[in-house]
Amino acid sequence: MQSELNIGTLGHVDHGKTTLTAAIAHKWTDIHSESIKRSMTIKLGYSDAVIYTYEKDGKTHYSTEKEQGAKEIRKISLLDSPGHETLMATAIAGSNIIDAALFVISASEPCPMPQTKEHLMIINALGIKNVIIAQTKIDVVGKEKAKQHYSQIKEFIKGSKIADAVIVPVMANRNVNVDIILEEIAKLPVPNRDVSADPIMYIARSFDVNRPGTEIDDILGGVIGGSIIRGTFKMGDDVEIRPGINVSKEKKGAATYKPIIAKITGISAGDEKLDKAIAGGLIAIGTDMDPAITKADGLVGQIIGHISKLPDSRTEITISYNSLNRTDLPKQSFTENEPVLLGIGTGTAIGYIKKQKKATMSIMLKHAFCIDKQVKISVLRNIGQRWRLYGYGTLSA
Repeated sequence: MQSELNIGTLGHVDHGKTTLTAAIAHKWTDIHSESIKRSMTIKLGYSDAVIYTYEKDGKTHYSTEKEQGAKEIRKISLLDSPGHETLMATAIAGSNIIDAALFVISASEPCPMPQTKEHLMIINALGIKNVIIAQTKIDVVGKEKAKQHYSQIKEFIKGSKIADAVIVPVMANRNVNVDIILEEIAKLPVPNRDVSADPIMYIARSFDVNRPGTEIDDILGGVIGGSIIRGTFKMGDDVEIRPGINVSKEKKGAATYKPIIAKITGISAGDEKLDKAIAGGLIAIGTDMDPAITKADGLVGQIIGHISKLPDSRTEITISYNSLNRTDLPKQSFTENEPVLLGIGTGTAIGYIKKQKKATMSIMLKHAFCIDKQVKISVLRNIGQRWRLYGYGTLSA
Protein backbone atom coordinates (compact mmCIF):
# COMPACT_ATOMS: atom_id res chain seq x y z
CA MET A 1 0.00 0.00 0.00
CA GLN A 2 1.42 3.36 -1.04
CA SER A 3 0.92 6.51 1.03
CA GLU A 4 -1.98 8.73 0.03
CA LEU A 5 -0.66 11.97 1.48
CA ASN A 6 2.63 13.76 2.05
CA ILE A 7 2.36 15.67 5.32
CA GLY A 8 5.12 18.12 6.19
CA THR A 9 5.98 19.51 9.60
CA LEU A 10 6.63 23.24 9.75
CA GLY A 11 7.43 25.52 12.67
CA HIS A 12 10.10 27.37 14.64
CA VAL A 13 13.29 25.60 15.71
CA ASP A 14 12.95 23.38 18.80
CA HIS A 15 9.16 23.57 18.91
CA GLY A 16 8.83 19.78 18.77
CA LYS A 17 8.42 18.89 15.09
CA THR A 18 10.68 15.85 15.16
CA THR A 19 9.25 14.67 18.50
CA LEU A 20 5.69 14.88 17.13
CA THR A 21 6.74 13.05 13.96
CA ALA A 22 8.27 10.31 16.11
CA ALA A 23 5.10 10.04 18.21
CA ILE A 24 3.09 9.46 15.03
CA ALA A 25 5.46 7.25 13.03
CA HIS A 26 7.36 5.62 15.92
CA LYS A 27 10.58 6.51 14.14
CA TRP A 28 13.13 9.26 14.82
CA THR A 29 13.61 11.03 11.48
CA ASP A 30 16.76 12.93 12.54
CA ILE A 31 19.25 10.22 11.58
CA HIS A 32 21.77 12.53 9.87
CA SER A 33 24.92 12.59 12.03
CA GLU A 34 25.21 16.39 12.08
CA SER A 35 21.53 16.68 13.09
CA ILE A 36 22.13 14.38 16.05
CA LYS A 37 25.29 16.24 17.05
CA ARG A 38 23.56 19.63 16.97
CA SER A 39 20.12 18.42 18.24
CA MET A 40 18.32 20.02 15.32
CA THR A 41 17.04 18.93 11.93
CA ILE A 42 19.61 19.74 9.21
CA LYS A 43 18.25 17.76 6.27
CA LEU A 44 14.75 16.66 5.36
CA GLY A 45 13.74 13.56 7.29
CA TYR A 46 10.87 11.34 6.30
CA SER A 47 8.98 8.27 7.44
CA ASP A 48 5.73 6.43 6.74
CA ALA A 49 2.87 5.65 9.09
CA VAL A 50 -0.40 3.74 8.85
CA ILE A 51 -3.46 5.10 10.65
CA TYR A 52 -5.81 2.53 12.17
CA THR A 53 -9.20 2.84 13.86
CA TYR A 54 -10.65 0.59 16.53
CA GLU A 55 -13.69 0.66 18.79
CA LYS A 56 -13.32 0.84 22.56
CA ASP A 57 -15.75 1.92 25.28
CA GLY A 58 -18.28 2.86 22.60
CA LYS A 59 -15.90 5.30 20.90
CA THR A 60 -13.78 5.26 17.72
CA HIS A 61 -10.08 5.59 18.47
CA TYR A 62 -7.21 6.46 16.10
CA SER A 63 -3.70 5.04 16.35
CA THR A 64 -0.61 4.20 14.33
CA GLU A 65 -0.19 1.04 16.40
CA LYS A 66 -2.23 -1.92 15.18
CA GLU A 67 -4.55 -2.91 18.00
CA GLN A 68 -6.53 -6.15 17.94
CA GLY A 69 -9.44 -5.78 15.54
CA ALA A 70 -8.12 -2.45 14.21
CA LYS A 71 -9.02 -1.34 10.69
CA GLU A 72 -6.42 0.27 8.42
CA ILE A 73 -7.83 3.49 6.99
CA ARG A 74 -4.94 5.52 5.62
CA LYS A 75 -1.20 5.43 4.98
CA ILE A 76 0.71 8.71 5.13
CA SER A 77 4.25 9.96 4.56
CA LEU A 78 5.71 12.46 7.01
CA LEU A 79 8.33 14.98 5.93
CA ASP A 80 10.20 16.63 8.79
CA SER A 81 11.59 20.04 7.81
CA PRO A 82 14.16 22.14 9.70
CA GLY A 83 12.93 25.21 11.57
CA HIS A 84 16.16 27.13 12.07
CA GLU A 85 16.26 30.33 10.00
CA THR A 86 19.62 29.51 8.41
CA LEU A 87 18.01 26.33 7.02
CA MET A 88 14.84 28.03 5.79
CA ALA A 89 15.62 27.19 2.16
CA THR A 90 15.60 23.48 3.05
CA ALA A 91 12.19 23.86 4.66
CA ILE A 92 10.89 25.68 1.58
CA ALA A 93 12.29 22.97 -0.68
CA GLY A 94 10.46 20.32 1.34
CA SER A 95 7.20 22.26 1.18
CA ASN A 96 7.15 21.84 -2.60
CA ILE A 97 6.23 18.15 -2.25
CA ILE A 98 3.71 18.21 0.60
CA ASP A 99 -0.08 17.95 0.33
CA ALA A 100 -0.80 19.09 3.89
CA ALA A 101 1.07 20.47 6.87
CA LEU A 102 1.39 19.94 10.59
CA PHE A 103 2.18 23.45 11.77
CA VAL A 104 3.92 23.01 15.11
CA ILE A 105 3.78 25.92 17.59
CA SER A 106 5.20 25.51 21.10
CA ALA A 107 3.29 26.89 24.08
CA SER A 108 6.64 27.42 25.85
CA GLU A 109 7.35 30.56 23.79
CA PRO A 110 5.22 33.53 22.68
CA CYS A 111 3.42 33.21 19.36
CA PRO A 112 4.63 34.01 16.79
CA MET A 113 8.36 33.33 16.88
CA PRO A 114 10.48 34.40 13.84
CA GLN A 115 10.36 31.11 11.91
CA THR A 116 6.71 30.61 12.87
CA LYS A 117 6.06 33.83 10.93
CA GLU A 118 8.17 32.72 7.98
CA HIS A 119 6.59 29.27 7.82
CA LEU A 120 3.14 30.87 7.70
CA MET A 121 4.45 32.92 4.77
CA ILE A 122 5.50 29.66 3.09
CA ILE A 123 2.04 28.17 3.70
CA ASN A 124 0.35 31.24 2.20
CA ALA A 125 2.80 31.62 -0.70
CA LEU A 126 2.71 27.98 -1.79
CA GLY A 127 -1.03 27.67 -1.29
CA ILE A 128 -0.96 24.85 1.27
CA LYS A 129 -4.63 24.78 2.26
CA ASN A 130 -4.83 21.68 4.45
CA VAL A 131 -3.12 22.57 7.73
CA ILE A 132 -3.43 21.16 11.24
CA ILE A 133 -1.88 23.26 14.01
CA ALA A 134 -0.27 21.30 16.83
CA GLN A 135 0.15 23.37 20.01
CA THR A 136 3.03 21.48 21.64
CA LYS A 137 4.68 21.49 25.09
CA ILE A 138 1.48 22.44 26.92
CA ASP A 139 2.72 20.40 29.89
CA VAL A 140 5.62 22.84 30.31
CA VAL A 141 3.47 25.93 30.90
CA GLY A 142 0.31 24.71 32.65
CA LYS A 143 -3.38 25.09 31.82
CA GLU A 144 -3.90 28.86 32.09
CA LYS A 145 -0.80 29.84 30.09
CA ALA A 146 -1.65 27.21 27.48
CA LYS A 147 -5.09 28.81 27.07
CA GLN A 148 -3.52 32.27 26.71
CA HIS A 149 -1.09 30.89 24.14
CA TYR A 150 -3.99 29.27 22.26
CA SER A 151 -5.52 32.76 21.93
CA GLN A 152 -2.18 34.06 20.61
CA ILE A 153 -2.25 31.40 17.89
CA LYS A 154 -5.81 32.33 16.90
CA GLU A 155 -4.80 35.98 16.62
CA PHE A 156 -1.66 35.07 14.66
CA ILE A 157 -3.51 33.11 11.94
CA LYS A 158 -6.38 35.59 11.74
CA GLY A 159 -6.76 36.85 8.17
CA SER A 160 -4.41 34.21 6.73
CA LYS A 161 -5.31 31.37 4.39
CA ILE A 162 -5.44 29.00 7.37
CA ALA A 163 -7.54 31.19 9.67
CA ASP A 164 -9.96 28.30 10.21
CA ALA A 165 -7.33 25.63 10.81
CA VAL A 166 -7.99 23.32 13.75
CA ILE A 167 -5.64 23.76 16.72
CA VAL A 168 -4.85 20.64 18.76
CA PRO A 169 -3.05 20.99 22.13
CA VAL A 170 -0.65 18.06 22.36
CA MET A 171 2.04 16.50 24.55
CA ALA A 172 3.90 14.41 21.99
CA ASN A 173 6.44 12.97 24.43
CA ARG A 174 3.57 11.60 26.57
CA ASN A 175 1.33 10.63 23.63
CA VAL A 176 -1.42 12.99 24.81
CA ASN A 177 -3.84 14.03 22.04
CA VAL A 178 -1.68 12.42 19.33
CA ASP A 179 -4.81 10.38 18.55
CA ILE A 180 -6.69 13.65 17.91
CA ILE A 181 -3.96 14.69 15.46
CA LEU A 182 -4.42 11.34 13.69
CA GLU A 183 -8.18 11.81 13.57
CA GLU A 184 -7.73 15.21 11.91
CA ILE A 185 -5.22 13.73 9.42
CA ALA A 186 -7.76 11.03 8.55
CA LYS A 187 -10.21 13.78 7.53
CA LEU A 188 -7.83 15.43 5.06
CA PRO A 189 -8.79 15.16 1.38
CA VAL A 190 -6.59 13.24 -1.07
CA PRO A 191 -5.49 15.45 -4.01
CA ASN A 192 -6.45 14.50 -7.55
CA ARG A 193 -3.30 13.20 -9.23
CA ASP A 194 -2.58 12.55 -12.90
CA VAL A 195 -1.17 9.01 -12.92
CA SER A 196 -1.27 8.69 -16.73
CA ALA A 197 1.06 11.63 -17.51
CA ASP A 198 4.78 11.30 -18.17
CA PRO A 199 6.15 10.74 -14.66
CA ILE A 200 8.23 13.24 -12.72
CA MET A 201 9.67 12.70 -9.26
CA TYR A 202 11.49 15.28 -7.14
CA ILE A 203 14.52 13.77 -5.40
CA ALA A 204 14.54 14.70 -1.70
CA ARG A 205 17.25 12.28 -0.51
CA SER A 206 19.77 9.93 -2.15
CA PHE A 207 21.85 7.16 -0.60
CA ASP A 208 24.55 4.57 -0.93
CA VAL A 209 23.02 1.68 1.05
CA ASN A 210 26.13 -0.54 0.90
CA ARG A 211 28.10 -1.14 4.06
CA PRO A 212 31.88 -0.66 4.03
CA GLY A 213 33.63 -3.83 2.97
CA THR A 214 30.76 -5.15 0.83
CA GLU A 215 32.00 -7.60 -1.80
CA ILE A 216 31.92 -6.23 -5.35
CA ASP A 217 29.41 -8.85 -6.51
CA ASP A 218 27.06 -7.88 -3.67
CA ILE A 219 27.12 -4.11 -4.17
CA LEU A 220 23.66 -2.56 -4.70
CA GLY A 221 23.04 0.37 -7.02
CA GLY A 222 22.26 3.89 -5.82
CA VAL A 223 18.93 4.61 -4.11
CA ILE A 224 16.89 7.80 -4.39
CA GLY A 225 13.96 8.93 -2.28
CA GLY A 226 11.31 11.51 -2.95
CA SER A 227 7.81 12.10 -4.19
CA ILE A 228 6.24 11.44 -7.57
CA ILE A 229 4.36 14.57 -8.60
CA ARG A 230 2.55 12.94 -11.52
CA GLY A 231 2.61 9.75 -13.57
CA THR A 232 3.73 6.22 -12.72
CA PHE A 233 7.09 4.46 -12.39
CA LYS A 234 7.38 0.68 -12.79
CA MET A 235 10.00 -1.93 -12.05
CA GLY A 236 12.41 -2.23 -14.98
CA ASP A 237 11.69 1.28 -16.34
CA ASP A 238 14.57 3.02 -18.07
CA VAL A 239 14.80 6.48 -16.51
CA GLU A 240 16.72 9.72 -16.83
CA ILE A 241 17.90 12.05 -14.06
CA ARG A 242 18.55 15.72 -14.79
CA PRO A 243 20.62 17.82 -14.73
CA GLY A 244 22.82 14.81 -13.90
CA ILE A 245 26.59 14.83 -13.46
CA ASN A 246 28.93 17.78 -13.86
CA VAL A 247 31.33 16.64 -16.60
CA SER A 248 33.22 19.93 -16.97
CA LYS A 249 36.97 19.55 -17.12
CA GLU A 250 37.72 23.23 -16.77
CA LYS A 251 37.22 24.98 -13.42
CA LYS A 252 36.34 28.30 -15.04
CA GLY A 253 33.30 29.01 -17.17
CA ALA A 254 29.81 27.50 -17.22
CA ALA A 255 29.56 23.91 -16.02
CA THR A 256 28.44 21.19 -18.42
CA TYR A 257 26.07 18.52 -17.13
CA LYS A 258 25.36 15.08 -18.52
CA PRO A 259 21.98 13.46 -17.71
CA ILE A 260 22.15 10.12 -15.90
CA ILE A 261 20.51 7.12 -17.56
CA ALA A 262 19.55 4.25 -15.24
CA LYS A 263 17.17 1.35 -14.78
CA ILE A 264 14.76 0.93 -11.88
CA THR A 265 15.65 -2.25 -9.95
CA GLY A 266 13.43 -1.79 -6.91
CA ILE A 267 10.58 0.35 -5.56
CA SER A 268 9.54 0.55 -1.93
CA ALA A 269 7.23 2.52 0.32
CA GLY A 270 8.63 2.17 3.82
CA ASP A 271 9.27 -1.54 4.33
CA GLU A 272 6.83 -2.57 1.60
CA LYS A 273 8.10 -3.61 -1.85
CA LEU A 274 6.11 -2.37 -4.85
CA ASP A 275 5.91 -3.32 -8.52
CA LYS A 276 4.96 0.23 -9.42
CA ALA A 277 4.54 3.61 -7.75
CA ILE A 278 2.09 6.36 -8.61
CA ALA A 279 1.95 10.02 -7.68
CA GLY A 280 1.49 10.55 -3.97
CA GLY A 281 3.45 9.65 -0.88
CA LEU A 282 7.19 9.32 -0.42
CA ILE A 283 8.93 6.37 -2.04
CA ALA A 284 12.41 4.95 -2.50
CA ILE A 285 13.65 3.82 -5.91
CA GLY A 286 16.57 1.43 -6.28
CA THR A 287 18.61 1.73 -9.48
CA ASP A 288 21.61 0.26 -11.24
CA MET A 289 23.50 3.58 -10.83
CA ASP A 290 26.96 3.70 -9.35
CA PRO A 291 26.20 4.29 -5.63
CA ALA A 292 29.03 6.82 -5.51
CA ILE A 293 26.72 9.16 -7.42
CA THR A 294 23.87 8.91 -4.90
CA LYS A 295 25.83 8.87 -1.65
CA ALA A 296 25.47 11.67 0.89
CA ASP A 297 22.40 13.18 -0.82
CA GLY A 298 24.40 13.83 -3.97
CA LEU A 299 21.29 13.98 -6.18
CA VAL A 300 19.00 16.06 -3.97
CA GLY A 301 17.19 18.72 -6.00
CA GLN A 302 17.36 16.79 -9.26
CA ILE A 303 14.35 15.22 -10.96
CA ILE A 304 13.78 11.82 -12.47
CA GLY A 305 11.51 10.82 -15.34
CA HIS A 306 11.31 8.68 -18.44
CA ILE A 307 14.09 9.13 -20.98
CA SER A 308 13.72 12.29 -23.13
CA LYS A 309 10.55 13.30 -21.26
CA LEU A 310 12.05 15.77 -18.80
CA PRO A 311 12.43 19.54 -19.22
CA ASP A 312 15.81 20.82 -20.40
CA SER A 313 18.33 21.79 -17.73
CA ARG A 314 18.79 25.55 -17.31
CA THR A 315 21.46 27.93 -16.09
CA GLU A 316 19.27 30.98 -16.65
CA ILE A 317 15.61 31.43 -15.77
CA THR A 318 12.93 34.10 -15.98
CA ILE A 319 10.19 33.95 -13.39
CA SER A 320 6.91 35.71 -12.78
CA TYR A 321 7.74 37.20 -9.39
CA ASN A 322 5.35 37.77 -6.47
CA SER A 323 6.65 39.81 -3.53
CA LEU A 324 5.51 38.93 -0.01
CA ASN A 325 5.63 42.67 0.84
CA ARG A 326 7.10 41.96 4.25
CA THR A 327 6.70 44.80 6.74
CA ASP A 328 9.47 43.46 8.99
CA LEU A 329 12.19 43.76 6.33
CA PRO A 330 13.48 46.75 4.32
CA LYS A 331 11.67 47.46 1.07
CA GLN A 332 14.33 47.76 -1.58
CA SER A 333 14.59 46.78 -5.21
CA PHE A 334 16.80 43.91 -6.29
CA THR A 335 20.04 45.07 -7.86
CA GLU A 336 21.94 43.69 -10.83
CA ASN A 337 24.25 40.79 -9.87
CA GLU A 338 22.73 40.59 -6.38
CA PRO A 339 22.98 37.00 -5.08
CA VAL A 340 19.72 35.26 -4.19
CA LEU A 341 18.95 31.86 -2.71
CA LEU A 342 16.26 29.95 -4.57
CA GLY A 343 14.15 27.03 -3.40
CA ILE A 344 13.51 24.94 -6.53
CA GLY A 345 11.58 21.70 -6.22
CA THR A 346 13.40 19.81 -3.46
CA GLY A 347 16.69 21.64 -3.93
CA THR A 348 18.25 25.02 -3.30
CA ALA A 349 20.30 27.07 -5.74
CA ILE A 350 22.40 30.22 -5.69
CA GLY A 351 21.49 32.67 -8.41
CA TYR A 352 22.40 36.20 -9.49
CA ILE A 353 19.87 38.81 -10.57
CA LYS A 354 20.33 39.82 -14.20
CA LYS A 355 17.39 42.20 -14.34
CA GLN A 356 13.98 42.83 -12.82
CA LYS A 357 11.20 44.42 -14.80
CA LYS A 358 7.79 44.89 -13.24
CA ALA A 359 6.56 41.41 -12.27
CA THR A 360 9.32 39.41 -13.98
CA MET A 361 12.80 38.60 -12.81
CA SER A 362 15.72 37.13 -14.81
CA ILE A 363 18.22 35.08 -12.79
CA MET A 364 21.53 33.43 -13.71
CA LEU A 365 22.02 30.17 -11.79
CA LYS A 366 25.40 29.19 -10.37
CA HIS A 367 24.69 25.55 -11.31
CA ALA A 368 22.30 23.97 -13.79
CA PHE A 369 18.82 22.96 -12.64
CA CYS A 370 16.07 20.96 -14.29
CA ILE A 371 12.85 22.80 -13.45
CA ASP A 372 9.28 21.67 -13.97
CA LYS A 373 7.04 24.56 -15.06
CA GLN A 374 4.50 23.79 -12.32
CA VAL A 375 6.91 24.26 -9.42
CA LYS A 376 6.86 27.38 -7.27
CA ILE A 377 10.30 28.92 -6.81
CA SER A 378 10.97 30.73 -3.53
CA VAL A 379 13.30 33.73 -3.52
CA LEU A 380 15.44 34.57 -0.48
CA ARG A 381 17.83 37.50 -0.24
CA ASN A 382 20.72 38.20 2.11
CA ILE A 383 19.69 40.80 4.68
CA GLY A 384 21.93 41.39 7.68
CA GLN A 385 24.02 38.30 6.89
CA ARG A 386 20.90 36.10 6.90
CA TRP A 387 18.85 34.61 4.08
CA ARG A 388 15.29 35.95 4.37
CA LEU A 389 12.25 34.92 2.35
CA TYR A 390 11.12 37.81 0.11
CA GLY A 391 8.87 36.27 -2.50
CA TYR A 392 8.20 33.46 -4.93
CA GLY A 393 7.54 32.86 -8.60
CA THR A 394 6.99 30.39 -11.40
CA LEU A 395 8.78 30.00 -14.70
CA SER A 396 7.54 32.49 -17.28
CA ALA A 397 9.99 31.51 -20.03
